[in-house]
Amino acid sequence: MLTEQLVLQLKHTVKRRIDMNGSLSDEALWNASENAVFEWCAGKSVTAADKAALVRRLFHSFRGLDVLQPLIDDPDVTEIMINGYRNIFIERQGRLMQWPASFESEERLHDLIQTIVAGVNRTVNESSPIVDARLRDGSRVHVVLPPVSLAGPSLTIRKFPDKPFDLDALVHLGSVTVDAANLLRQLVAAKYNIFVSGGTGSGKTTLLNALSGCIPEDERVITIEDSAELQIRNIPNLVSLETRNASTEGKGEITIRELIRASLRMRPNRIIIGEVRGAEAFDMLQALNTGHDGSMSTGHANSAHDMVSRLETMALSAAALPLPVIRQQIASAIDIIVHLSRLRDRTRRVTEICEVTGVRDGEVLLSPLYRFEERGERSSDWSGSETGVLVSTGNSLTRIYKQKMAGLPPMAGA
Repeated sequence: MLTEQLVLQLKHTVKRRIDMNGSLSDEALWNASENAVFEWCAGKSVTAADKAALVRRLFHSFRGLDVLQPLIDDPDVTEIMINGYRNIFIERQGRLMQWPASFESEERLHDLIQTIVAGVNRTVNESSPIVDARLRDGSRVHVVLPPVSLAGPSLTIRKFPDKPFDLDALVHLGSVTVDAANLLRQLVAAKYNIFVSGGTGSGKTTLLNALSGCIPEDERVITIEDSAELQIRNIPNLVSLETRNASTEGKGEITIRELIRASLRMRPNRIIIGEVRGAEAFDMLQALNTGHDGSMSTGHANSAHDMVSRLETMALSAAALPLPVIRQQIASAIDIIVHLSRLRDRTRRVTEICEVTGVRDGEVLLSPLYRFEERGERSSDWSGSETGVLVSTGNSLTRIYKQKMAGLPPMAGA
């Protein structure tokens, strides 16, 4: 019963009866939507549940996120991908599937995109067709418009849970073991600089949030992000900084590099950088090497070793320094690299915890403390669940001075 043609027909009915240019309350719009639906249903065999769904769909076509609102409200949906106004795909409980509904037109999708980006004071158009934004609930939004996107407007929404996962929740989900979680808690408390690496959708931001929840509440924390996603709720003295795109005149851009430099003058105890992708890696290393222990960040890579190589490349793009100097900067700035992977069974797990132990023969040395060991699958097909486990390698921490400075006992499992 619920088709886009029907919703469009009822929208026209509501528009004829109300003043869309005036100040119309949500209650009045809801009542108008109800009246239009009930009139259409008169004489038809329509269940109360279908009527209620149609009223909600009609109301959200005016005030909510239109056809996307049920997906935003569904806690099992973690990602929404729109490829042009006709094609909507979702990730639900780790599985990708196509959503049967669609937008009524490309213009309606354009209008929704403009509403979203305007809500965070950003602009997207043909001359500036790519933008990052967020929804009111903190969900991350990425927009690509034509002519860059050939199939029409592309909109990707990454949802986050209402209540951020802590390390105990990640243990419950099987993302990390109890011993490894206890080690990570102690590392955060002892102010080790931690870098989280992993592929797209591997859970880097989720883990960064969980690690941030272990920071003592009497510290001052500065967060720096392209689009604010972190949900740190245990730190009263928190300053959240967000980048800004250039205006249509090409002015007013504020980059992560500028925010890192600004944060150093804000007396932070710790600096948390949501993600480094380019030249800002050099500024991050500089900040971590100037006494801001306990800081954290994330980056895309295939392994902990690969993350070191990527950091080298990103830092070199910002500074004409010899590679050995960059490597020394990395080794002195970062203490721990935690790598996450998305496995064949679609679970997200910590697969490596490595200590950066120094530089030898011009190479940054990593000492694995924990490593994920695969132990086959429960079934013979590709849908089987992963039965590997994160195990201690037996290696001990070599950088124990922070642990001693924090007055902590020897760390279990390391």
